Amino acid sequence: MPSFKFPFKEIDWVLYLPSHGNEGRAYPKYGVAYLDRRKGSSQPGRRIGLKEVRDEAAIKGKYPHTVSFFLNSRGRGSTWEPDYLGTKKVNSWRGFYGFLKELAL
Repeated sequence: MPSFKFPFKEIDWVLYLPSHGNEGRAYPKYGVAYLDRRKGSSQPGRRIGLKEVRDEAAIKGKYPHTVSFFLNSRGRGSTWEPDYLGTKKVNSWRGFYGFLKELAL
């Protein structure tokens, strides 16, 4: 299933929102997955709520975040490079939710 991908530059995470399945939900209840690129790992094999992600120690209170939106990328590991469609600096989760709203997600 295709997903929308959001790199958080300062902490080197990528947040994945599935293209279907979150319709009608409030943003904190969105089902998401994430990848901590520094550790090379993601949460244990399941989708979790966006609220759970925002409570992770590595991301919680670490503002601002430069968040980008992309659909495609090239390379792997240290050569990984996404083709950005939009970038925004956010100072809170409310700011990130606003970015999602601007993108109509």
